[in-house]
Amino acid sequence: MSKPVRLAVVMDPIDHIKYEKDTTLAMLLAAQRRGWSLHYLEQGDLRLRDGVAEGRARHLSVRADPADWFSLGAPAVEPLGSFDVVLMRKDPPFDTEYVYTSYILERAELQGALVVNRPQGLRDMNEKVYTAWFPECCAPTLITRDMDEMAVFARSHGKIVCKPLFGMGGRSIFVLESGDKNQRVVFETLTDYGQRYAMVQRYLPDIAVSGDARVLLIDGEPAPYALARIPAADDNRGNLAAGARGVGRELTERDRWLAGRIGPVLARAGMLFVGLDVIGGFVTEINVTSPTGARELAKQFGIDVTETLMDAIARRLAERSRR
Repeated sequence: MSKPVRLAVVMDPIDHIKYEKDTTLAMLLAAQRRGWSLHYLEQGDLRLRDGVAEGRARHLSVRADPADWFSLGAPAVEPLGSFDVVLMRKDPPFDTEYVYTSYILERAELQGALVVNRPQGLRDMNEKVYTAWFPECCAPTLITRDMDEMAVFARSHGKIVCKPLFGMGGRSIFVLESGDKNQRVVFETLTDYGQRYAMVQRYLPDIAVSGDARVLLIDGEPAPYALARIPAADDNRGNLAAGARGVGRELTERDRWLAGRIGPVLARAGMLFVGLDVIGGFVTEINVTSPTGARELAKQFGIDVTETLMDAIARRLAERSRR
């Protein structure tokens, strides 16, 4: 009899997650149903010792119980390369600590583990900037430090969205109307007076009606439904964390076209679980660090994309074994 797959997860504190919405917990439940052995680490549990990636891991069991969803064993230091799979599910911000973590996980990958998503991709594919690799899929976008260039862009497009290049959950996102007197201070805040890059995009009014749709890609293939995040009446942001309402819908032909352009590139790069943010048929972000939305799709449509992810991981492990 073959040994069970050993899966380690690097995540934010499991006792602080939102049980009803947490996609990482759904992944762990799917893996456990397969008889896989689960092991839990937080970012601070990782280390490099003489080139060997190690972690202070604890055996983990999970339950579909909103009052009591996990149990942890005693910690033990293990080489990360000894695990078959390492799920990197630490939320942004993508700061220097995240970069250092990706170096440790890349050593784990070189020492035998399948790391999902791949560490090099986590570094290379900034969730805002990486849209530039697919300009045909995106609305007009400018990434710059130059506040005067931002102002010219604003005059050209009338209404714009301004974002920092790091962060998550709609934090520090501004919508500016043409002639808004707060425009300069927003540019100053986001660029630190021209010392830091930021993004401006043409505002897409579809967000107020059809929302900001999360299209999940599993090993390059789209899930059959998207989760449209409809902003609250008093907000512009289509983020669940900012109070948006999640409404599932079937994929459109445009969604499938976008997935067909972007998905295969991501799959070849080892990015097995990715979320495209789509507004009005345009991709605004490519989320690779810790995409969510699986629990909402399961509730609304009875599909479990985390099972599809485990199938993809099992295929990748089988391919590695054959090689």
